[in-house]
Amino acid sequence: MSKRKGKVISDATTVKSRRATAVGLEDAPDNRNHQGPSSNKLSLSATGDIGLIESITLKNFMCHYLLGPFQFGPNVNFIVGNNGSGKSAILTALIVGLGGKATITNRGVSLKDFVKSGENTADITVKLRNRGADAYKREIFGDCISIEHRISVDGCRTCKLKSKSGQIISNKKEDLTAILDHFNIQLDNPVSILNQEMSKQFLHSKSETDKYKFFMKATLLEQMKRDYIHIKHTKTVTRQQVERQEECLKDLKHEFLQRKERYENLSSISEMKEVLENLKKAMAWCLVREKEQFVQQLKEDIEKEETNYKHQYNFQLCQTKFLQVEKTLQRIRSTINSLREEQESLFGDNVKLKEQVKVIRKAHKEQELVYFRALNKLKQSEQEQNLFREKVNKAKTSGSLNSEGETQYMKQQRTLTHLKEQLAELDNKCSQLNLEIKNNHDALFKGREERDKLRLEEKTVQASYESKLKRKNQLLASRSNKLKRFGDLVPDLVGAIAEAYATGRFVRRPVGPIGACINLKDPTLAVAVECCLRSFMKAFCCDNYKDEAVLQELMSRYYPRGNRPQIIVSPFSEKVYNIHGRKACHPEYPALLDIISATSPVIINCLIDMRGIESILIIKEKEKARKVMQHGWPPKNCREAFTAEGDHVYPNRYYTSDFNIAKFLGGDLETEISMLESDLENHRAQLSRFQLQVTSVTEDILSMENGLNSTIMTLKATLVTMNKVKAAITELEIFGDEQIDDISSLEEVAAENQQKIEAEKQSVHEAKTEFDKHRKMSEDTDSKYSSVRERIGQLSEDMEPLKDEQLRLEAECERHERTLKIFEHNLRIHEGNIQAMKNELSQKEEELQEYVAKATKISPERQQVTSSTKRIDAEISRLKKRLKVFESCYGEQEQVVREYAEALALYREKTNQVRDLRKFIDRLDNIMSDRQNRYKIMRRSLSVRCKLYFNNFLIKMNCCGSMIFDHNNETLTISVNPPGRENDDVSDMRSLSGGERSFSTVCFMLSLWEITESPFRCLDEFDVYMDMHSRRISLDLLLELSERQHLRQFVFITPLTTSHLPKTSLIKIHQLQNPERIRSHTGDEDV
Repeated sequence: MSKRKGKVISDATTVKSRRATAVGLEDAPDNRNHQGPSSNKLSLSATGDIGLIESITLKNFMCHYLLGPFQFGPNVNFIVGNNGSGKSAILTALIVGLGGKATITNRGVSLKDFVKSGENTADITVKLRNRGADAYKREIFGDCISIEHRISVDGCRTCKLKSKSGQIISNKKEDLTAILDHFNIQLDNPVSILNQEMSKQFLHSKSETDKYKFFMKATLLEQMKRDYIHIKHTKTVTRQQVERQEECLKDLKHEFLQRKERYENLSSISEMKEVLENLKKAMAWCLVREKEQFVQQLKEDIEKEETNYKHQYNFQLCQTKFLQVEKTLQRIRSTINSLREEQESLFGDNVKLKEQVKVIRKAHKEQELVYFRALNKLKQSEQEQNLFREKVNKAKTSGSLNSEGETQYMKQQRTLTHLKEQLAELDNKCSQLNLEIKNNHDALFKGREERDKLRLEEKTVQASYESKLKRKNQLLASRSNKLKRFGDLVPDLVGAIAEAYATGRFVRRPVGPIGACINLKDPTLAVAVECCLRSFMKAFCCDNYKDEAVLQELMSRYYPRGNRPQIIVSPFSEKVYNIHGRKACHPEYPALLDIISATSPVIINCLIDMRGIESILIIKEKEKARKVMQHGWPPKNCREAFTAEGDHVYPNRYYTSDFNIAKFLGGDLETEISMLESDLENHRAQLSRFQLQVTSVTEDILSMENGLNSTIMTLKATLVTMNKVKAAITELEIFGDEQIDDISSLEEVAAENQQKIEAEKQSVHEAKTEFDKHRKMSEDTDSKYSSVRERIGQLSEDMEPLKDEQLRLEAECERHERTLKIFEHNLRIHEGNIQAMKNELSQKEEELQEYVAKATKISPERQQVTSSTKRIDAEISRLKKRLKVFESCYGEQEQVVREYAEALALYREKTNQVRDLRKFIDRLDNIMSDRQNRYKIMRRSLSVRCKLYFNNFLIKMNCCGSMIFDHNNETLTISVNPPGRENDDVSDMRSLSGGERSFSTVCFMLSLWEITESPFRCLDEFDVYMDMHSRRISLDLLLELSERQHLRQFVFITPLTTSHLPKTSLIKIHQLQNPERIRSHTGDEDV
C-alpha cells in the first residue's frame, strides 16, 4: 500500500525470514498430477503462526443482522451458500474490518452503505493469529489480536485493538497499520483478496499495461520501483544541498579567517589591559596622596580658626555698647513716666472740668433760651398789639365810608366770581392736557416697542445671514477639503494631531471629527443622523487621559476655552462591541447603527457609549413614527426615534427639528451652495426692509417726543396760572372776612394783650438776671478748664523731645541687639565650624585609612605618583575607549576566544559533513546501481517463474498459453489456447468460454500466489462460470497449492457444492444457510 511505502523495503528482509520454509517449498513448480491431496499428514504444529484469520463476526452488516462467529481453519476454508446468504459480505467485512476503504470492496462508495437499514451501527470483529518468534508484541497482545470496528450511519468508524484476554490495547489507526505491515497483509492487492467483480473482469477487461501494473503491484516490484525513484530524487536534492553547503562553506571559511585574525589581535588588547591595570594602581595611590594633602590642609585650617579671636572680641564690644545705651534709655523712660503720671492726673481733672463745663454751658444755654424765648414772646405780643390797634383804627375808618365803599365790596365779589370761573376753566384745561400726555406716552411706548421689535428681528436676520454666509464659505472651502465643513480650523487641528502623533506625543492617535469618519448608507437620512448626533459630529475620540491632555493643548492653539470640540475618552478597540440583546429590533425600520458605517470600530463604539445608537430607530414618516413609538408599547430595546426631517420622538413626547438641511453629511455641495445664496439674497432684502422701517419708526418717535414735551410745558404754564388765580381768590376771601370783624371785640382783645405784655416784661427781666448769673459761672469754669488744658499741652511739649530721644535710643538699642545677636550667631557658627572641621577631619582620616587599605589591596607597594588624578583618569578613560573600540570591533577577549573556537569547530564540522555527504552520495550511487541491477534480475526472475507456473497450471486443463513481459514498455500480454485449438492463431481471451476464462484467471492467480507472499489468500466465486470438469481441475490445483503452502491460509467462496472434496483436517467448509434477513446463523462442518 502506498501509504506504507516507507516501510516496505525495511520490512522485506523480515518478511522473507519469516517465510523461509515456504520459499523452500515454492522454488520450483511441481509437475505431478494431483488428483487429491497428498497422503502427507501435516500436524497442527506445521501451520502458520502469524497473520492467519482465526474468526470473523458480523452484526448489522449490510443486510444481515448477525453472521458468525466464523472459526476459520489454518489452511483451506470454503464458504459455501446460495446467493444472498452472506458469502461476499464476509469477504467485504474482512476488508473493512482490517481497515480497508469502502471503494476497495467494490460494494459501496462509503462506509455508511454497509450499515444495515434501520440500524445505527454495524460491528465487525476480526481475530488474527499472533504466535511464534515473529509474533507482533506478543507480550502485550498474546497469541491472538482482536480487531473490532464499529461503523455508524454517518460514515464514521472506530477501531479497537484488543489482546487475547479482551483488554483494549489501542484505538489508533497507526497501530492497526503497523500490525498489517508486520503481517504483510495488503488489502488493496487482488492477489491477496480477489472479489467476484474483479474476478469477472480481470483478464478481458484490462489492457496489457494494466495487467503489467497488476503484476508489478502483486509482486511488490512497483513499490520497489517507486522507492528507487524516491531515493534518486532524494539523492538529487541531497546533492544540490551539498553544493549549497559548499557555497556556504566558503562564507564559513571567510568568517573563520576573520575570527582567527581577531584572535591573533588579542595580544595588543592584553598589553593595553596591563597598562590599564598599572594606571588603576597609580590612581588608587594618587587618591591616597590627595586625601592625605586634604587632611593636612584641614588640620592647618582648624588650627588657624582656633587662634582667630575676632568674633569673640566683636561680641564683647557690642555687648558693652548695648548695656550703655540701655542704661541711658532707662533714665529717659523714668523721666517720661513721671511726666506722664502728672499728665494723667491732669487728664482726670480735665475730664471733671470738662463735664462741669458741659453742665454749666447746658444750664447757661437753657437759661439763654428761656430769656430769648421770653423776649421773643414779648416782641410778638407787642407786634400783635400794634396790629390790633391798626385794625381798630381801620375798622373805625371803614365805618364812616359812604355808598361808594359798598360798590367797591361788590366789585371785589364780582372779581372773586370771575376768578373762580377762570380757575374751573384752567382745571378743565389741565385735565385735557394730562389726558393728552397719557395718550402721547402710550403712543410713544408702542412706537419704541415696535422699534425694539424691528431691531430684534433685524438682529435675528443679521445673525442668520452671517451664519449662512459662514456656512457658504465653509462649503466653498470644503470643495477642496472635506474637513472645512466642520470648521475653518479643523484641517489645521487635524494636521497638528498628525504631526504630534508622528513625533510620539500620543500613545494612540486620536480619531475625529466623528462626522468626518462616518458614511451614510441612505443619504436621505442625513438630517435625521445629524439631529441625533448633534455636537458629537465635531467631537474627537481619545484612547486615554494622557492623549486627552495633549489634544487639549493642541486645541488651545486654535480655539478659545469654552468653544472647543468635545473630547470623548474611551479605550480603543479593534472590534465593534457585542450588542446582542441590547439592539432595538423592528421588522421594518432600521436602527441608527444599521444605517451608518465608520472608518474605524472606535467611532461606532464611542457612539454606542455616548449616544446609544443601537437603541435609536430611524422612521422616515412622522405619522408612522408616532404610531410605532406612542401607540402602544415601543419596540424592544428602543428608547427613542428620529424621522427623516429630524423630529425627535419619545414614547410620551414629540419634538420638532429646528433645522431641515444637513450641515455635515450632505452630499450635493452645489445644490446646498445655490440654496444658501438664495437665502442670503432674501436675508439682504429683509435687512434693507427692516432698516427702512426702523428709520421711519424712529422719526415718528422723535416727533411724538417733541409733541409730548410741548404739551408738558403747556401743562406747567397752566398750573402756574392756576396757582396765581387760587392765591388771588384766597386774598379776596380774607379781605372780605376782615371787613366783617367787630370793632368792640378788637378793642377788648387789645386791652387783654396789653396786660399780657406787662407780665411778659417782668418775665424777661427775671430771665435776664438768671442768664447773667449762669454766664458768669460759665466764664469761671472755662477759665479753669483752659488752664488745665494749657498745662497738659505744656507737659506734652516737654515729653516730645524725650520721646524722640527714647525712640532714638530704642532704635539704637535694637540695632545693637541685632548686631549682638549677629556676633553671637557668628561666634556660634565659628565654634560650630571648628567642631565640624574636627568631625570632618576624623571622617577624612577614616576615609584615608580606607583609601590606604584599598590602595594596598590593589597594589601592596606604594606607588610614587607625580601626575594628578584628573590626568590619570583621562588616561584610563582613553584606554577604556580604545578597549571598547577593540571590543566593539573584535569583541571581548573571552568572547573572541570562544567565537574563534566555535568558528574553528563549526568549519571543521561542516567540512567533515560535506566530505562525508560526498562520500555517502558516491557510495549511494554505487549501491543504487547495484540495486537497480538486482531489481532487474529479480523482476526477470519473477516474470520467468510466473510464466512457468502459468504454463504448468494450463497443462492441467490440456491448454497451452503464453505470457509475454515487455519490461521496457511495461506491458504484459497473456494468450490462452483451449484444447483442440493449439494451432489457432487467435488467442484473444474474449474468444474463450466463461469456464475457460475463469480457469485462466485461476491459473494466473495461482502463478502469482506461487511467487508472492501473504498470510492468507481469498477468492470470491472463482468457479461460477466453470463447467464441472474445469471446476474439478481448478479445485485440485488450489488444494495442491494449499498443501505445498501449508503455512498460509486460503479462503475460497463458492455458491456450488463441495461434496466431492476430499475429507481431510486441512479443509474446513462453512455452509451458510439460505438468506433470512431477520436472523442469520451458520453451520460449520469440518471435513
